[in-house]
Amino acid sequence: MSANAYPLGLRLAGLRVVVVGGGTVATRRVPALLDADADVLLVAPELTPALRAHVDAGRLRWVPRRFAADDLDGAWLVQVAIDDPAAAAEVSAAAAARRIFCVRADDRNAATAWTPAVTRYGPVTVAVHGGGDPRRAVSVRDAVRTLLQGRTGPLLTDPVIQASLRTPRSGTGQVFLVGAGPGDPELVTLKGWRLLSEADVVVADRLVPGLLLDELRTGVELVDASKIPYGPSRTQEEINRILVDRALAGASVVRLKGGDPYVFGRGGEELLACTAAGVPVTVVPGVTSSIAAPAAAGIPVTHRSVAHEFTVVSGHVAPESPHSLVRWEALARLRGTLVILMGLKNLPSITNTLVAHGREAGTPAAVVQEATTGGQRIVRSTLGEVADAVTAAGLRPPAVVVVGDVVEALESAELS
Repeated sequence: MSANAYPLGLRLAGLRVVVVGGGTVATRRVPALLDADADVLLVAPELTPALRAHVDAGRLRWVPRRFAADDLDGAWLVQVAIDDPAAAAEVSAAAAARRIFCVRADDRNAATAWTPAVTRYGPVTVAVHGGGDPRRAVSVRDAVRTLLQGRTGPLLTDPVIQASLRTPRSGTGQVFLVGAGPGDPELVTLKGWRLLSEADVVVADRLVPGLLLDELRTGVELVDASKIPYGPSRTQEEINRILVDRALAGASVVRLKGGDPYVFGRGGEELLACTAAGVPVTVVPGVTSSIAAPAAAGIPVTHRSVAHEFTVVSGHVAPESPHSLVRWEALARLRGTLVILMGLKNLPSITNTLVAHGREAGTPAAVVQEATTGGQRIVRSTLGEVADAVTAAGLRPPAVVVVGDVVEALESAELS
């Protein structure tokens, strides 16, 4: 068989694709077929747990037996994911008799089609055939992926290349509520970073990683939301207005928020404002500091035999305030982990309230300042003494407070 393959993109939506085999190779191949909306028929006596999950969810049909030639009736493509040469050859023969292209995991030279090494970047899919050599294809694919997902290089600086990679749109723009993560710029999701690289307008919070803003392409309008002059409610109204106005003018607008957009980030308010104005909105979740900050300090929010639950609350309103929506007396009775965001200012009142309602003063507690960044600092103490320890250490916001036995769960482990 010639090493020169004819490149082709198959549109498989609604078309029957037969996968023969239920092992690790099939586990790898099936998700891409499902993503292409193919009608997948899986033929195998046994399945991996991952494939069984697809069957249980109704994403594909499973015939629990060995392959039979009439399994290919009505099929457009067959993938042979077994390592038995004789059985694979039987499938190949049945496919050839029906003029169905056949991919073979066991012998690429006996196949009539090859599965490429693939990488995706938004609307762009790059498929690489390495002349039948899968290792060569993967090496080239990885090099392309590095360029597409890299933070520097010609793909980010060449306007023609950048324009070709951007998601096509027309008329009204769109707003993307993107979580920037807890502070380390590398903890933004790949999708969030891609949308930033494509954005016309970026509206950024005070706590987003500055290095992400430094990587924006030339000509992007950057709106620093922390400098909008008004009180808190008016500031949010102005942010909503900016998002709507820029999107209605046809721009791709990224609302970049620290952590996750929906964890005390007012993302819901911004989504409602946009949808009320007829602006499409996409939410891109971010790594929330409520989990990342403890993790960066070597604290798991749950741990077997230690904590089976964790609760995240905002501490920006003092427990004694009539405006507080938190039932601190109920939280004091919980046995699990308590994570408090924006609670440094009210920490003395919060800890006193928890102790007064039954949480042991000796419960381990920790405060993590500027988690995942070069300014990260950690103070470990107890619930009864942590407020004083924070004052003595001079910790400042942003900081995350963790209360519970998990604070000491990994103290004997060495973290890097």
